Amino acid sequence: MSHVQVGEKVANFKLLASSGEEVNFEDYKGKKLVIYFYPRDMTPGCTAESCDFRDFNGQFAENGTEVVGISPDDLASHGQFISEYNLPFLLLSDTEHTVSEQFGVWKELSWGGKTFLGVERSTFLIDEEGVLVREWRSVSVEGHVDEVLAAVKS
Repeated sequence: MSHVQVGEKVANFKLLASSGEEVNFEDYKGKKLVIYFYPRDMTPGCTAESCDFRDFNGQFAENGTEVVGISPDDLASHGQFISEYNLPFLLLSDTEHTVSEQFGVWKELSWGGKTFLGVERSTFLIDEEGVLVREWRSVSVEGHVDEVLAAVKS
């Protein structure tokens, strides 16, 4: 299955958000949007990454950019994660992996000698017109949010 490429317009999608509302990608038109895909709520790497985005959320906002996290977790898990770590942005629930597949982050992974399907930690920057302008795949958490913020500012 092909996925969205840098320079292409992102196809509309709708997912349920931690707020309980359905979020439509087109609602973000006119703003820059950072979407970070992460494997699982409450795990060490995902918590560190989400807290980094939380800590820099004000700077993203100052630069006209919204941040949204997407994982395969359900809304109850997202609610607990937001509450526990005071996350100021929406987490979207992609339980059917449709948006993860649209961005090419639902992949065969291996860990501890086992192979499984899951989300490859990745981040995408989308411009005000809905065009994918930058991507970071197989993200290493440390220093990542700084890189994304620098790209937003440039």
